[in-house]
Amino acid sequence: MEERRQHSRHGTEMQLEVFDLNSGQRLGRIVDLSADGFMLFSDTPHTADAVLECRLVCTSSTAQVQEVRLGADCLWSRPGADGQHCWAGFHIIDLAEDQAKALESLLARL
Repeated sequence: MEERRQHSRHGTEMQLEVFDLNSGQRLGRIVDLSADGFMLFSDTPHTADAVLECRLVCTSSTAQVQEVRLGADCLWSRPGADGQHCWAGFHIIDLAEDQAKALESLLARL
């Protein structure tokens, strides 16, 4: 499979949760993160090609960055091996300048 990522992915020991910005619904937990996107582990399936406005929330008390707001496009979604969870890949498509700096700071800590 051809590697199309422009930035390296970072696995995380931090607890990074993703929430829908409009509804507040929890979308899942980030498994890995890059400047371009993230992979999400979720209790509910996501629809490929869906565009979401999200909040990435770091629940670690030691984190300097507590939240990053962004727009993301779901590139793919697959059921987990247990049939109860889902994996999904998202591409970051909208990120304000201040939020890009917050994401950069978060990535530097991973």
